[in-house]
Amino acid sequence: MRKHLLKLTTLLSVALAVALFAPQRAAADDDDDPPSRVARLSYAHGTVSFNPAGTDDWVSAVVNRPITTGDKLWTDNGARAELHIGSAAIRLSSNTGFSFLNLDDRMAQIRLTEGTLNVRVRRLEQDESFEVDTPNLAFSILRPGNYKINVNEAGDSTFVVVREGEGEVTGGGSAYAIHPRETGTFSGTEQLDADIQRFGDNDDDFDHWCGDRDRREDRSQSSRYVSSDVIGYEDLDDNGGWRPVPEYGTVWFPHTVIVGWAPYRYGHWVWISPWGWTWVDDAPWGFAPFHYGRWVTVAGVWGWMPCAPRAVVGVAYVRPVYAPALVAWVGGPHFSVGIGIGGGGGVGVAWFPLGPREVYVPSYHVSRTYVTNVNVSNTTVNNTVVNNYYNNVVVNKNVTNIRYMNQTAPNGVTATSQQDFTSAQPVGRNMIKVNQREIASAQPNPTTPTVAPQQRSVLGAGAAGAARPPARFQERPVVAKTPPPPAPVSFVKQQQAIQANGGRPPDVSQMRQVQMQTESAQQARPNIKIAPPSNAAMPQNIQANRPGSVQNNNGNRAGQQQTNVQNNSNKPNNAGQPIQGNQPGNLPASTGRNKSYNDRPPAARPSGGTPSSTVNPQIDQRHQQQLEQLRLKQDQERQRIEQKQVQEQQKVQQKNVEDSRRQQVGQKQQQQLQQLEQKHEQQQQKLQQKQEQERQKQQERPKDKPSSKPPKDDKPPHRG
Repeated sequence: MRKHLLKLTTLLSVALAVALFAPQRAAADDDDDPPSRVARLSYAHGTVSFNPAGTDDWVSAVVNRPITTGDKLWTDNGARAELHIGSAAIRLSSNTGFSFLNLDDRMAQIRLTEGTLNVRVRRLEQDESFEVDTPNLAFSILRPGNYKINVNEAGDSTFVVVREGEGEVTGGGSAYAIHPRETGTFSGTEQLDADIQRFGDNDDDFDHWCGDRDRREDRSQSSRYVSSDVIGYEDLDDNGGWRPVPEYGTVWFPHTVIVGWAPYRYGHWVWISPWGWTWVDDAPWGFAPFHYGRWVTVAGVWGWMPCAPRAVVGVAYVRPVYAPALVAWVGGPHFSVGIGIGGGGGVGVAWFPLGPREVYVPSYHVSRTYVTNVNVSNTTVNNTVVNNYYNNVVVNKNVTNIRYMNQTAPNGVTATSQQDFTSAQPVGRNMIKVNQREIASAQPNPTTPTVAPQQRSVLGAGAAGAARPPARFQERPVVAKTPPPPAPVSFVKQQQAIQANGGRPPDVSQMRQVQMQTESAQQARPNIKIAPPSNAAMPQNIQANRPGSVQNNNGNRAGQQQTNVQNNSNKPNNAGQPIQGNQPGNLPASTGRNKSYNDRPPAARPSGGTPSSTVNPQIDQRHQQQLEQLRLKQDQERQRIEQKQVQEQQKVQQKNVEDSRRQQVGQKQQQQLQQLEQKHEQQQQKLQQKQEQERQKQQERPKDKPSSKPPKDDKPPHRG
């Protein structure tokens, strides 16, 4: 009987949610959907300042604030900060100017004006791009790995470290590939002077801190129960526990000491475009449970039902879609603190968390696909059920009043005044006491109240008067490989559009029109310089779209890690003239180890003091073919190793073995990769030595005296 009632409640919740959503947008285009992901400010130490997009105000940064396109951060002297985007972690050292030029489902484009940035990318989808733009270059991350980018105070030099992965530098009309365990120093603005060397063990305190944070994420046990694409899951281990609950599966219960604690009660509301009203929780773990999943009470205790983990191969998986707040709202003419559906007045605002299988209906304009994904990826709502009720209930206007399970749960409903709601005041200290009978009889509303934001709504709870970055860092231009979208609309213009829309967030297309009407959008952005096309030709016999090739490298892509590292140092010369002698940092020529520059434009390869006219082009071409064949063979070996690793990891996950077994498998895999790297380096050294011997023989052959022996292929004429 209980199961039948639960199914009926589910169907009714879908019906009301979709029906109320229909008048807003019955058929929205996918292009109008907001991004399905944001960045989370997960850590702040010292003086960290925040500037929301569309404003000129700097406030102190607040942990758990969602960060998106146009938002800026500044870490003052001695400060550090950390952000997460899905499986990627971004960490800022002190005196660092950071902002997002673009952050959507496929692009993460960062503007780094000065300071040090550490980026760890654990997964990179085929259509996903990750780009860091500095004052003199654009650095594209091509593979999952660990990267460090530093911009000097003058803004004319960028230092790039690739510990793992692979990246490409674009700037000054040239492009350079940086392989695993390589560092590159790129000086100049109009033309880059490049110095690429083998990576050394010279980690500083910031590197050690980043490593500790990485290991903390790797040890997280919550990845067994929640998708790794859920931002903030790594904070759940130290702040709660997992236990199985009949009918709901494995549920996470937070460790709280506050009497009467309830979800969406201890934090504040902010306005973030294009989603509108967004919840920012006070708890250090308070991101994942308030933007993904659902809440349920078990024996009077609140627990969080997570998004399902990334499934094994062969099972459908939808990346969890970020939501500003998974709540329903209380309103109606008989509820004194209600929002007043249909424009009715009220002295306050009230809400409660959505329960399992209950449909979340966005207040912002979205497509049917978005409604499906934001629910299917966050709770157990059948895709077919959503589509059926969208068609039947919306088209036939068959609306049925329903009840939400958490509306009558203990301490389920939280209420505050409209003034405290819009001014980002802490809800826990400004709650309105509500009558339980009125709550039980109140009419629920799946969409947010029609309350227009004020300036404080955008700034949030951060203290005013925070440290500002120096003016030269704020306005300093950067080089971008990918043209970013127009600058965010000022909040003054956003506020006008919100008021004209009845207090609800305007759709994305409407805000695009506002952007195009502004002077800043009609003109080129003064602080963005699009990198000119590289005039260096792609090396012959190099496979298209290999790192380092410029003409066919359209965007970033995931792939297998390269390990054919060299100790390189070069300066590009776009006029095509070779640079004589060794650059600073190169090994002396007498070491006997030849360097390979086949992954760089010919104009950027130093000659090493040997005239190019003494080298047979056919021999050089054959050597390049041999190197390319060796690289392909290495890639195939690496793919086999990594496929084997994936299979072993899937077996470990399916069997749910102990942590010691996971560590043993990881150590074994690391040893295999290290052995493979050593093998590849030895193979390359042997091949390069062989090629060098052939070149020396070719050069030692006398030029003036032609060979008296006929070619082997020629035969004397036949005399009959």
